[in-house]
Amino acid sequence: MPELPDVVVYLEALDRFVVGRELRKIRVVGISLLKSFDPPIGGVEGRTVVGTQRLGKRLVLELDGPDELYMVIHLMVAGRLRWRDQTGAKPPGKIGLAAFDFDHGTLVLTEASKRKRASLWLVQGADALAEQHDRGGVEPLEVDGTGFREALTSRNRTLKRALCDPTAFSGIGNAYSDEILFHAGLSPVQRTGNLNKEEIARLHLATRTTLVDWTDRHRLTVGDGFPDKVTAFHDDMAVHGKYNQPCPVCGVPVQRIVYADNEVNYCPQCQTDGRVLADRSLSRLLKDDWPRSIEDLED
Repeated sequence: MPELPDVVVYLEALDRFVVGRELRKIRVVGISLLKSFDPPIGGVEGRTVVGTQRLGKRLVLELDGPDELYMVIHLMVAGRLRWRDQTGAKPPGKIGLAAFDFDHGTLVLTEASKRKRASLWLVQGADALAEQHDRGGVEPLEVDGTGFREALTSRNRTLKRALCDPTAFSGIGNAYSDEILFHAGLSPVQRTGNLNKEEIARLHLATRTTLVDWTDRHRLTVGDGFPDKVTAFHDDMAVHGKYNQPCPVCGVPVQRIVYADNEVNYCPQCQTDGRVLADRSLSRLLKDDWPRSIEDLED
Protein backbone atom coordinates (compact mmCIF):
# COMPACT_ATOMS: atom_id res chain seq x y z
CA MET A 1 0.00 0.00 0.00
CA PRO A 2 1.50 3.38 -0.94
CA GLU A 3 2.31 5.23 2.28
CA LEU A 4 3.37 8.78 3.16
CA PRO A 5 6.63 8.90 1.14
CA ASP A 6 4.97 7.35 -1.93
CA VAL A 7 1.85 9.52 -1.72
CA VAL A 8 3.90 12.71 -1.28
CA VAL A 9 5.92 11.95 -4.41
CA TYR A 10 2.74 11.04 -6.32
CA LEU A 11 1.23 14.41 -5.35
CA GLU A 12 4.37 16.30 -6.34
CA ALA A 13 4.18 14.62 -9.75
CA LEU A 14 0.49 15.50 -10.05
CA ASP A 15 1.41 19.11 -9.24
CA ARG A 16 3.79 19.07 -12.20
CA PHE A 17 1.56 17.18 -14.63
CA VAL A 18 -2.07 18.16 -14.00
CA VAL A 19 -2.40 21.20 -11.70
CA GLY A 20 -3.49 24.14 -13.82
CA ARG A 21 -4.84 21.81 -16.52
CA GLU A 22 -8.43 21.17 -17.55
CA LEU A 23 -9.81 17.69 -16.85
CA ARG A 24 -11.66 17.18 -20.10
CA LYS A 25 -13.12 13.74 -19.51
CA ILE A 26 -13.16 10.99 -16.91
CA ARG A 27 -13.69 7.35 -17.85
CA VAL A 28 -14.45 4.94 -15.01
CA VAL A 29 -14.26 1.35 -16.24
CA GLY A 30 -13.84 -0.51 -12.96
CA ILE A 31 -17.30 -1.00 -11.46
CA SER A 32 -15.93 -1.35 -7.93
CA LEU A 33 -13.88 1.86 -8.02
CA LEU A 34 -16.44 4.64 -7.65
CA LYS A 35 -17.70 4.94 -4.07
CA SER A 36 -19.83 8.08 -4.33
CA PHE A 37 -22.79 9.10 -6.50
CA ASP A 38 -23.69 12.60 -5.31
CA PRO A 39 -22.35 14.80 -6.77
CA PRO A 40 -22.09 12.75 -9.99
CA ILE A 41 -18.55 12.03 -11.13
CA GLY A 42 -19.22 13.64 -14.48
CA GLY A 43 -19.31 16.97 -12.69
CA VAL A 44 -15.52 17.14 -12.80
CA GLU A 45 -15.40 17.29 -16.58
CA GLY A 46 -14.43 20.70 -17.88
CA ARG A 47 -12.97 21.69 -14.49
CA THR A 48 -9.37 22.75 -13.89
CA VAL A 49 -7.28 21.00 -11.24
CA VAL A 50 -6.17 23.82 -8.94
CA GLY A 51 -4.37 21.94 -6.16
CA THR A 52 -3.54 18.68 -4.43
CA GLN A 53 -3.33 17.50 -0.85
CA ARG A 54 -2.75 14.36 1.17
CA LEU A 55 -5.16 12.98 3.75
CA GLY A 56 -3.40 10.00 5.29
CA LYS A 57 -2.82 7.64 2.37
CA ARG A 58 -5.48 9.31 0.25
CA LEU A 59 -4.65 11.62 -2.67
CA VAL A 60 -6.90 14.63 -3.12
CA LEU A 61 -7.30 16.71 -6.29
CA GLU A 62 -9.07 20.05 -5.87
CA LEU A 63 -11.10 21.34 -8.82
CA ASP A 64 -12.02 24.92 -9.63
CA GLY A 65 -15.50 26.36 -9.25
CA PRO A 66 -17.64 27.83 -6.48
CA ASP A 67 -19.02 24.44 -5.36
CA GLU A 68 -15.67 23.15 -3.97
CA LEU A 69 -15.31 19.76 -5.63
CA TYR A 70 -12.58 17.32 -4.55
CA MET A 71 -11.62 14.01 -6.12
CA VAL A 72 -10.29 11.59 -3.52
CA ILE A 73 -8.27 8.54 -4.57
CA HIS A 74 -7.29 5.73 -2.23
CA LEU A 75 -4.93 3.30 -3.98
CA MET A 76 -5.07 0.66 -1.22
CA VAL A 77 -2.64 -2.23 -1.84
CA ALA A 78 -2.27 -2.63 -5.58
CA GLY A 79 -3.69 0.58 -7.01
CA ARG A 80 -1.27 2.73 -8.99
CA LEU A 81 -1.35 5.95 -11.02
CA ARG A 82 0.39 6.11 -14.38
CA TRP A 83 0.88 8.97 -16.82
CA ARG A 84 0.47 8.56 -20.56
CA ASP A 85 1.46 11.37 -22.95
CA GLN A 86 -1.37 10.35 -25.27
CA THR A 87 -4.76 12.06 -24.81
CA GLY A 88 -7.50 9.44 -24.62
CA ALA A 89 -5.10 6.61 -23.74
CA LYS A 90 -6.97 3.39 -23.06
CA PRO A 91 -6.80 1.89 -19.54
CA PRO A 92 -4.84 -1.37 -19.80
CA GLY A 93 -6.74 -4.66 -19.97
CA LYS A 94 -7.99 -6.22 -16.77
CA ILE A 95 -6.08 -3.89 -14.46
CA GLY A 96 -7.40 -0.59 -15.81
CA LEU A 97 -9.92 1.11 -13.52
CA ALA A 98 -10.18 4.70 -14.75
CA ALA A 99 -8.68 7.29 -17.07
CA PHE A 100 -8.56 11.05 -16.58
CA ASP A 101 -8.11 12.85 -19.88
CA PHE A 102 -6.25 16.17 -20.11
CA ASP A 103 -5.28 18.13 -23.20
CA HIS A 104 -1.67 16.95 -22.98
CA GLY A 105 -2.10 13.36 -21.81
CA THR A 106 -4.00 10.87 -19.68
CA LEU A 107 -3.74 9.91 -16.03
CA VAL A 108 -4.53 6.20 -15.75
CA LEU A 109 -5.57 4.42 -12.56
CA THR A 110 -4.76 0.69 -12.44
CA GLU A 111 -4.99 -2.08 -9.87
CA ALA A 112 -3.01 -5.28 -10.40
CA SER A 113 -5.04 -7.47 -8.04
CA LYS A 114 -8.06 -9.75 -8.29
CA ARG A 115 -9.44 -8.14 -5.14
CA LYS A 116 -10.36 -4.63 -6.22
CA ARG A 117 -9.86 -2.35 -3.22
CA ALA A 118 -8.87 0.98 -4.80
CA SER A 119 -11.49 3.69 -4.36
CA LEU A 120 -12.56 6.99 -5.93
CA TRP A 121 -14.88 9.56 -4.41
CA LEU A 122 -16.14 12.95 -5.53
CA VAL A 123 -16.78 15.15 -2.50
CA GLN A 124 -18.37 18.59 -2.34
CA GLY A 125 -17.08 21.06 0.25
CA ALA A 126 -14.04 21.21 2.50
CA ASP A 127 -16.08 20.27 5.57
CA ALA A 128 -17.40 17.12 3.92
CA LEU A 129 -13.89 16.26 2.74
CA ALA A 130 -12.52 16.46 6.28
CA GLU A 131 -15.48 14.65 7.82
CA GLN A 132 -15.42 11.75 5.38
CA HIS A 133 -11.70 11.29 4.73
CA ASP A 134 -9.57 12.82 7.49
CA ARG A 135 -8.94 9.98 9.95
CA GLY A 136 -7.56 12.41 12.52
CA GLY A 137 -4.02 11.11 12.92
CA VAL A 138 -1.22 13.60 13.57
CA GLU A 139 1.18 14.40 10.76
CA PRO A 140 4.38 12.51 11.71
CA LEU A 141 6.67 15.04 10.01
CA GLU A 142 4.99 18.02 11.62
CA VAL A 143 4.07 16.96 15.15
CA ASP A 144 6.38 17.94 18.02
CA GLY A 145 7.64 15.61 20.72
CA THR A 146 4.71 16.21 23.03
CA GLY A 147 2.14 15.64 20.32
CA PHE A 148 3.93 12.50 19.18
CA ARG A 149 3.94 11.07 22.69
CA GLU A 150 0.26 11.84 23.18
CA ALA A 151 -0.72 10.19 19.89
CA LEU A 152 1.46 7.17 20.61
CA THR A 153 0.29 6.56 24.16
CA SER A 154 -3.39 7.48 23.82
CA ARG A 155 -4.09 3.76 24.13
CA ASN A 156 -1.91 0.95 25.47
CA ARG A 157 -1.25 -1.27 22.46
CA THR A 158 1.59 -2.72 20.43
CA LEU A 159 3.94 -0.31 18.69
CA LYS A 160 3.15 -1.89 15.32
CA ARG A 161 -0.54 -1.26 15.78
CA ALA A 162 -0.05 2.28 17.08
CA LEU A 163 2.14 3.38 14.16
CA CYS A 164 -0.25 1.89 11.58
CA ASP A 165 -3.37 3.37 13.16
CA PRO A 166 -4.59 6.23 10.90
CA THR A 167 -6.42 7.81 13.83
CA ALA A 168 -3.06 8.14 15.60
CA PHE A 169 -0.54 8.80 12.79
CA SER A 170 -1.27 9.96 9.26
CA GLY A 171 0.18 8.01 6.36
CA ILE A 172 2.22 5.27 8.07
CA GLY A 173 1.53 1.65 7.12
CA ASN A 174 3.03 -1.81 7.18
CA ALA A 175 6.24 -1.16 5.25
CA TYR A 176 7.52 2.01 6.87
CA SER A 177 6.44 1.00 10.37
CA ASP A 178 8.79 -1.99 10.05
CA GLU A 179 11.62 0.31 9.04
CA ILE A 180 10.83 2.89 11.73
CA LEU A 181 10.83 0.29 14.51
CA PHE A 182 14.08 -1.18 13.25
CA HIS A 183 15.85 2.19 13.27
CA ALA A 184 14.43 2.93 16.71
CA GLY A 185 15.66 -0.44 18.00
CA LEU A 186 12.24 -1.32 19.39
CA SER A 187 10.18 -4.49 19.28
CA PRO A 188 6.98 -4.41 17.22
CA VAL A 189 5.10 -6.05 20.11
CA GLN A 190 6.36 -3.64 22.77
CA ARG A 191 3.39 -1.97 24.44
CA THR A 192 3.12 1.79 24.14
CA GLY A 193 2.31 2.04 27.84
CA ASN A 194 5.66 0.47 28.74
CA LEU A 195 7.90 2.94 26.91
CA ASN A 196 10.13 5.34 28.79
CA LYS A 197 10.83 8.93 27.70
CA GLU A 198 14.08 8.02 25.97
CA GLU A 199 12.42 5.27 23.92
CA ILE A 200 9.59 7.57 22.86
CA ALA A 201 12.08 10.25 21.79
CA ARG A 202 14.07 7.63 19.88
CA LEU A 203 10.92 6.44 18.12
CA HIS A 204 9.93 10.01 17.24
CA LEU A 205 13.34 10.65 15.70
CA ALA A 206 13.30 7.34 13.79
CA THR A 207 9.84 8.13 12.44
CA ARG A 208 10.94 11.50 11.09
CA THR A 209 14.28 10.38 9.66
CA THR A 210 12.87 7.22 8.05
CA LEU A 211 9.99 9.00 6.33
CA VAL A 212 12.15 11.93 5.19
CA ASP A 213 14.87 9.60 3.93
CA TRP A 214 12.51 7.48 1.85
CA THR A 215 10.63 10.49 0.50
CA ASP A 216 13.95 11.94 -0.66
CA ARG A 217 14.96 8.62 -2.21
CA HIS A 218 11.73 8.40 -4.17
CA ARG A 219 12.06 12.02 -5.32
CA LEU A 220 15.55 11.30 -6.61
CA THR A 221 14.35 8.22 -8.50
CA VAL A 222 11.38 9.99 -10.08
CA GLY A 223 13.14 13.26 -10.93
CA ASP A 224 10.89 15.39 -13.14
CA GLY A 225 8.96 12.37 -14.38
CA PHE A 226 6.00 10.45 -13.00
CA PRO A 227 6.35 7.56 -10.49
CA ASP A 228 6.14 4.25 -12.33
CA LYS A 229 7.72 1.79 -9.89
CA VAL A 230 5.79 2.35 -6.66
CA THR A 231 6.22 -0.65 -4.36
CA ALA A 232 6.35 -1.51 -0.68
CA PHE A 233 9.56 -3.49 -1.18
CA HIS A 234 12.95 -1.93 -1.85
CA ASP A 235 16.42 -3.46 -1.95
CA ASP A 236 17.75 -0.80 0.43
CA MET A 237 15.16 -1.44 3.14
CA ALA A 238 16.61 -2.87 6.32
CA VAL A 239 13.95 -5.40 7.38
CA HIS A 240 10.68 -4.99 5.50
CA GLY A 241 10.33 -7.86 3.04
CA LYS A 242 13.73 -9.20 4.12
CA TYR A 243 12.72 -12.38 5.92
CA ASN A 244 15.72 -14.69 6.45
CA GLN A 245 18.10 -12.17 4.91
CA PRO A 246 20.93 -10.77 7.04
CA CYS A 247 20.26 -7.65 9.08
CA PRO A 248 22.35 -4.79 7.60
CA VAL A 249 23.62 -3.87 11.08
CA CYS A 250 24.33 -7.15 12.88
CA GLY A 251 24.03 -9.84 10.19
CA VAL A 252 21.44 -11.90 12.09
CA PRO A 253 18.67 -13.23 9.79
CA VAL A 254 15.58 -11.02 9.75
CA GLN A 255 12.55 -12.71 11.29
CA ARG A 256 8.83 -12.25 10.79
CA ILE A 257 5.48 -12.56 12.49
CA VAL A 258 2.68 -13.75 10.22
CA TYR A 259 -0.78 -13.06 11.58
CA ALA A 260 -3.78 -13.72 9.31
CA ASP A 261 -2.85 -11.97 6.02
CA ASN A 262 -0.47 -9.45 7.57
CA GLU A 263 3.25 -9.73 8.25
CA VAL A 264 5.81 -7.82 10.28
CA ASN A 265 9.57 -8.09 9.81
CA TYR A 266 12.14 -7.36 12.51
CA CYS A 267 15.69 -8.10 13.59
CA PRO A 268 15.80 -10.20 16.76
CA GLN A 269 19.29 -8.97 17.65
CA CYS A 270 18.65 -5.24 17.17
CA GLN A 271 15.03 -5.08 18.32
CA THR A 272 14.07 -7.92 20.67
CA ASP A 273 17.24 -8.68 22.68
CA GLY A 274 17.90 -11.85 20.72
CA ARG A 275 14.42 -13.29 21.15
CA VAL A 276 12.55 -14.73 18.18
CA LEU A 277 8.86 -13.89 18.43
CA ALA A 278 6.89 -17.02 17.60
CA ASP A 279 3.53 -16.52 15.91
CA ARG A 280 1.59 -19.06 17.94
CA SER A 281 2.85 -17.81 21.28
CA LEU A 282 1.72 -14.30 20.34
CA SER A 283 -1.81 -15.12 19.24
CA ARG A 284 -3.31 -14.90 22.71
CA LEU A 285 -1.33 -11.77 23.57
CA LEU A 286 -2.22 -9.87 20.43
CA LYS A 287 -5.93 -10.67 20.11
CA ASP A 288 -7.58 -7.62 18.54
CA ASP A 289 -4.46 -5.47 18.89
CA TRP A 290 -2.80 -6.89 15.80
CA PRO A 291 -3.97 -6.05 12.28
CA ARG A 292 -5.74 -9.12 10.91
CA SER A 293 -5.88 -7.87 7.35
CA ILE A 294 -4.64 -5.23 4.96
CA GLU A 295 -7.89 -3.35 5.52
CA ASP A 296 -7.18 -3.25 9.26
CA LEU A 297 -4.07 -1.22 8.58
CA GLU A 298 -6.26 1.47 7.06
CA ASP A 299 -9.52 1.06 8.97
